[in-house]
Amino acid sequence: MEPVYVVGVGMTPFGRLLDKDIKTMAREAVEGALGDAGLDRSAIEGAFFANASQGHMERQHMIRGEIALRSMGIGEIPVVNVENACASGASALNLAVNFLKAGEGDIALAVGAEKMYSRDRDLMFAVFDSAWDVSRDEEIRARLLELGKGVTPPPGTMSDKPYSVFMDVYAAFSRAHMARFGTTREQIAAVAAKNHKHSVDNPLSQYRMAYSVEEVLAAPPISYPLTLPMCSPVSDGAAATIVATESGLKRHGLDKSRAVRVLACVLQTGSDREFSDVSRHCTALAAKRAYDKAGVGPKDISVAEVHDATAMGEIIQIENLGFCDFGEGGPMSARGDTALGGRIPVNPSGGLESKGHPVGATGLGQVHELTLQLRGEAGRRQVEGARLAIAENGGGLQGVEEAVACVTILGR
Repeated sequence: MEPVYVVGVGMTPFGRLLDKDIKTMAREAVEGALGDAGLDRSAIEGAFFANASQGHMERQHMIRGEIALRSMGIGEIPVVNVENACASGASALNLAVNFLKAGEGDIALAVGAEKMYSRDRDLMFAVFDSAWDVSRDEEIRARLLELGKGVTPPPGTMSDKPYSVFMDVYAAFSRAHMARFGTTREQIAAVAAKNHKHSVDNPLSQYRMAYSVEEVLAAPPISYPLTLPMCSPVSDGAAATIVATESGLKRHGLDKSRAVRVLACVLQTGSDREFSDVSRHCTALAAKRAYDKAGVGPKDISVAEVHDATAMGEIIQIENLGFCDFGEGGPMSARGDTALGGRIPVNPSGGLESKGHPVGATGLGQVHELTLQLRGEAGRRQVEGARLAIAENGGGLQGVEEAVACVTILGR
């Protein structure tokens, strides 16, 4: 089986892009990836289009990818629409990689685009309401509240403004982690402060303002222990990745010195585990499979992008990826181990909290950042000597964890 490489990446800025529709954003990202690779659109032999919200926001269902890609002159090839909650982008990459491994082509495209921001806030936040089992809505809410038993939100720490139901999910996870492992609110704030500091040097980031730990703690509350800078915003944006086989590199005369090898791309769903059985978290299982496929371990990784829909999410995921023992993610973050210049820099892009979170584009935005890092093209946020990188992209909720997670390992 031939090796598969990332040969081109493209990304729009993430943010409130009121003057751009999905077609426009997808075109910008795809054209950026084609230009980065040095390819014409006619080279693409299969495309995988990630989107999770357009049906809800615009009533466009069923053929979103065919419509967006045809508008930019890409047709007469297989197009697959990928909807897999917040892991849609990474899932599209997984399919593109396996399309090549199956011998269906030498060049494939994964692209994700979302138009999520709306002045109708009820419509905007309702997009997340179906990312769990809607037939058991009240039961799920009650179980989540039970997870945080023993940690009571102090007065004034719950917002009365509308926000995504998943902030309550992460708040419950946070309180459970605090109760079991002694994780502190200050440690969670350290993650947010670090990511906002990283984003200052990312021109594509939705927010580019640094915060201190004290400023994060003093910010408006969302759902205890989370404050506004600890949570990802609602975002518009698009990102694209072009992958190629070794034969594709040669046939199209591509510059192999800038190609980044896909060492593993693993998709994993969860199980009906107990919350306390942390070693069976779907991301921990996906990470183990990915490390085994790539023939590397957590200590070999130079840089990571993880799904920090909240700062607590990053703490949970660095534990799942094996960067520290379970329960040690908070102290590790507070020590600065995950900051640029630390032992294992995490989210040098600014992460979802600061870079933004246009759901279908998020996983491919992570690959964009890590590709730049491995090429040495990340500018002031460059991780020195980066050779191996890992991305973790999760989505939805089922049981006591994400419904799906994708872990990708890239190397030079």
